[in-house]
Amino acid sequence: MGHLGIGKEEVFKALARRLDKNPVGAPMNEILMQILYRMYEEKEAQIASQFPQGFTTADKLSNLTGLSEEDITVQLNQMADKGLVIDIPRKGRTLYSLTPLVIGFFEYTFMRVTDKLPMKDLAELFEQYHHENGVSEEFFGADTKMFQTWAYESLMPEDVETEVLDYEKASAMIRDAGGGSLTMCYCRHQALHRGTVCDAPIHDVCMSLGNASEWLVRRGFARPASVDEMLRVLEKTEALGLVHLADNVQKNPAYLCHCCGCCCGVLRSINEHDVFSVHRSNFIPEIALERCNGCGACLKRCHIHAISVVDLPGDVNGKKAFIDTSRCIGCGACVKGCKKGAIELVRRDEIYIPPKDKREQLTRIAREKGKL
Repeated sequence: MGHLGIGKEEVFKALARRLDKNPVGAPMNEILMQILYRMYEEKEAQIASQFPQGFTTADKLSNLTGLSEEDITVQLNQMADKGLVIDIPRKGRTLYSLTPLVIGFFEYTFMRVTDKLPMKDLAELFEQYHHENGVSEEFFGADTKMFQTWAYESLMPEDVETEVLDYEKASAMIRDAGGGSLTMCYCRHQALHRGTVCDAPIHDVCMSLGNASEWLVRRGFARPASVDEMLRVLEKTEALGLVHLADNVQKNPAYLCHCCGCCCGVLRSINEHDVFSVHRSNFIPEIALERCNGCGACLKRCHIHAISVVDLPGDVNGKKAFIDTSRCIGCGACVKGCKKGAIELVRRDEIYIPPKDKREQLTRIAREKGKL
């Protein structure tokens, strides 16, 4: 029956093992244990370690842990307030799911300002954890990624506009969802606590849609936002040259972030660990060399260092921009920065089709990692 009678250290180790069973797991090491000690009370850790995969109920957790259903319900409500559990009302009862580390309680921790957690301490610990051996590979190393890149719609070529599918267009997903919510950029909020934040916006910039948005608003992690407001944020972040990273699904995406290569944990995994953490968009920039003057503006706007300025042999006009097509994620940020109009987005030859929905996405990841 649960962990009754065993020591605190074993309770937290059992929790770490349970978190690592998720499709996107959490490799156990000392840094992870320090994070868990700060995020969970011992009784919360005891309950969390007994969670089955998927959703469950308070009465089932009571049977698994030996704690009363009343006590379990109180604890689960407190855990949901911290983003450690997701609670969904369904047909007169509440279903509960254990929040993974990512995408999960790392993001929820830094979605808002709170004095209930040691934020600066956690910011440093999460930073250390992301650099531990095997962690980036666990988060982002599967063939199926958690994130896909959405190219800037304003730059999509007119001759393929009618062929662009809804799951390639941020505006279509926002309109289909009927709006959603806005929250802090959790990566830049973490960087703020570490003293390394850039000048990209932190507040009211990251988007959530659908059921995920409803839960975030209900638990105080985000605020409601209309379609028009979210489209304005989309326009603003494109003007700033940020990268649109979205939930890697065709239907009902949960989130859309506007990311920078210096703070975003996903893009930093590319830059710092050579772990390709996102699916590319179905577009790629193409340079018209006769118009390129090698100024390097595009290079400065590339968040993953996929552009260089080189001397082309035999070219009397000097330096030209060069795009590493094997690295480029097709966001469009470089195109926006070219005053010469020397870059345009074109369709890739090979078109990527995301998983149909969240269930298919996580099932693919689990299967690729041998967890099914």
